[in-house]
Amino acid sequence: MLKKYLLVILAASLIASGATLALAQDSSSNSQPAQANGGWHHGPPDPAQRTQELTKKLNLTADQQTKVQSIFESEHSQMETLRQDSSLSQQDRRSKMMDIHKTTDTQIRALLDPDQQKTWDKMQASREQWGRRHGPPSGDQAPPPQQ
Repeated sequence: MLKKYLLVILAASLIASGATLALAQDSSSNSQPAQANGGWHHGPPDPAQRTQELTKKLNLTADQQTKVQSIFESEHSQMETLRQDSSLSQQDRRSKMMDIHKTTDTQIRALLDPDQQKTWDKMQASREQWGRRHGPPSGDQAPPPQQ
């Protein structure tokens, strides 16, 4: 009788933990952004989302929002073209992407008023610091193994 009771409890707990895992997995897949390219960490960011975030941080005017989104769309298009160009080495592709990104930053900064530029500059400095900590290894180190 005790064995039957323990088996029922064991079966019930296995079913409950299985359901919990299934729900957790389902909710984690639903928590990703609903954009086509998957969000910041899973692909290139959406130009409209980037414009929205800058609007919140810099209090962009409607005119600035239109121009910024156009700049982001151009950058996005250029980056996609580069990603699909298999004739470039990884180093050349990265270099060209950096150039495109710098051009985008310069164009956006030119649209901002002096107060917005100060905030923009702080944002860029933070991003650069993050990039230094999390960026690719320096040229002195061996590249990570290819999978």
